Amino acid sequence: MKVVLLSHTPEPERLVAAAARVCYAEALPEEVLAGMTPEEIRSFLARLLAMDHLSPFEHASFTFAVSGVSRALTHELVRHRIASYSQRSQRYVKEEGFSFVTPPSIAAHPEASRIFAATMDVLRRTYAELLRLGIPREDARFVLPNACVTQIIVTMNARSLRNFFALRCCGRAQWEIRELAWRMLELVRRVAPGLFIDAGPPCEATGRCNQGKLSCGRVERKKREGEKCAD
Repeated sequence: MKVVLLSHTPEPERLVAAAARVCYAEALPEEVLAGMTPEEIRSFLARLLAMDHLSPFEHASFTFAVSGVSRALTHELVRHRIASYSQRSQRYVKEEGFSFVTPPSIAAHPEASRIFAATMDVLRRTYAELLRLGIPREDARFVLPNACVTQIIVTMNARSLRNFFALRCCGRAQWEIRELAWRMLELVRRVAPGLFIDAGPPCEATGRCNQGKLSCGRVERKKREGEKCAD
């Protein structure tokens, strides 16, 4: 898996803080934006987070390039609706000799790994044979597996990203998208720490789990040990 932060809104923290301040200021928006000091920015962001007033966060956006991931992952990723996606098309790009992602549980089991790899090889040959017979790529792709490697461009605003991190950094998230979420969180924290200082699974941000009976039990274990929950 490779994750690159391609671009982001210039000075995202300043923009978010200024957007919040404009609601209460008499000055023009561009004057508010230019006139805020680093201390005022930090103060506004802290207040917004404390009040859970996150609509100003929607003004800052971040674009990622994600490659070396499975179609299974991207099927989960695109369920996050407040976002923009551009993915490699299996209608137009030939997938002969496609690469694939092997789940860790399979990779750790020699016999399962052998069966899995053999199945991928059969699907490669089947796909190539369908193309040879004149079947269009858009129809031949029906035999391609969820494991097939793909690449995708993702753009989300800061508010949507915070929601994405809360859901997908959680220990109960599927392993591949959880790895993606943590990598994305690391990247945005480098350029906008004030927007994502408390982002991540709720157990880290609040010390509480919202998964109910499906909880992994981490919060309770940490409470028994007298420690703060951490991944």
